[in-house]
Amino acid sequence: MNNKLKMIIGIVLVLSLFAAGCTQQESEGAGTEEKSATIGYVMWDDAIANTNVIKQVLEQEGYEVEIIAVDAGPLYQGIADGQFDFMTAAWLPQTHENYWEQYGDQVDRLGPNLEDCKLGLAVPTYMEDINSIEDLNAHKEKFDGQITGIDPGAGIMQSTENAIDVYGLDYTLESSSSAGMASALDGAYRDEEPIVVTLWTPHWAFGRYDLKMLDDPQLVYGGGDNIETLARLGLKEEKPELYAIIDNIHYTHEEIQTVMTDVEAGMSAEDAAAKWVENNPDKVNEWLETE
Repeated sequence: MNNKLKMIIGIVLVLSLFAAGCTQQESEGAGTEEKSATIGYVMWDDAIANTNVIKQVLEQEGYEVEIIAVDAGPLYQGIADGQFDFMTAAWLPQTHENYWEQYGDQVDRLGPNLEDCKLGLAVPTYMEDINSIEDLNAHKEKFDGQITGIDPGAGIMQSTENAIDVYGLDYTLESSSSAGMASALDGAYRDEEPIVVTLWTPHWAFGRYDLKMLDDPQLVYGGGDNIETLARLGLKEEKPELYAIIDNIHYTHEEIQTVMTDVEAGMSAEDAAAKWVENNPDKVNEWLETE
């Protein structure tokens, strides 16, 4: 064998070994999931609690997690365009019906993480003569013709505008925020003054104050929603482990309300979530069972 032929064979052998090594690395890398997650949420008490618990759980599993607060409309848009990996704050089928109609075919619907959630109008129980939305007009002066709401993009605000029309209420709906509504409720309750607010379950306020949801005979607010998890299209294929974890997430009202109550009492959302995760290892392990 001459030197030229030996050189050619050597080059071919080196290239073959190099190609085999690259193929092996690609094969090994193909099964490694990028452990990162970007979660969108809205600044509602239940969503703050829910999102921070999930952040804590994922971080314990080695994920780098970023949570980003936006309004409801941009939240759906962010899932649809891939800005967020997922969110756990979709009130369906009714409250966010308009967002679902716009973005439903652009997102992956995993299903409920909290079931049987109700929303509507609430008053303190010391308002004994008011038990239904239909009673409000007869007591307009007590409330100064005002319903105290939350942020204007929330589904409950749109439902309340509809309720004003359906029931012919001579009221205006004042936009605020979850915190602003809670502050107004607290001030009125302390002085036993009349107030009607947009409210929902689960919410820490029902544990702190003696409140009642007003009857809704026209079912403007519907029979109840589920809070659901939505993911961006492609997440299941790109990050199957993450997808499996968030698909397992499910709370009871009592569980999530524990976190909400701690936050309302002054604990940071991060600390309240960490406390819940520490106190509920069996529940967390259920979520992490992905096989």
